[in-house]
Amino acid sequence: MSLIEMVPGQVELVVQGAASAASVRLFDWSRAEYEVAFAVEAVDDGVRARLETVTVTVWDSMGEFFDGLARDFRGWEGERVWVTNHLVVTATFGSGGHVYLGWTLRSGYFPGDWSCTVTTVIEAGEGMTAVAADLREFLREE
Repeated sequence: MSLIEMVPGQVELVVQGAASAASVRLFDWSRAEYEVAFAVEAVDDGVRARLETVTVTVWDSMGEFFDGLARDFRGWEGERVWVTNHLVVTATFGSGGHVYLGWTLRSGYFPGDWSCTVTTVIEAGEGMTAVAADLREFLREE
């Protein structure tokens, strides 16, 4: 994980697990009154998908979702899901204390639209805490 300041006031967030080539990059951040818009790029072995605009409102609670994953570092049963217009994030707790984050980018909601999912594997304790903190900073929710 890394939060990188590209130019003054503009950061991008890269989420990448240590065990695989999969990564997700959130960038080109902008804010309206009650929402944040940003671009997302997902990359894995031979696959690259990009969305120019994902919109997250203050009511979507993306930061709260990631904070909850970080708090539950001892694990949970089943799958947790966070959804907004063109982005779906799923989280499952796996053996060895790792969180499997599935990032699904989708062009639309209809059968002919494309979707792409990549999975990043993050250490449940400090790793998820760092991702949650970096995400809040990226969204400027601090």
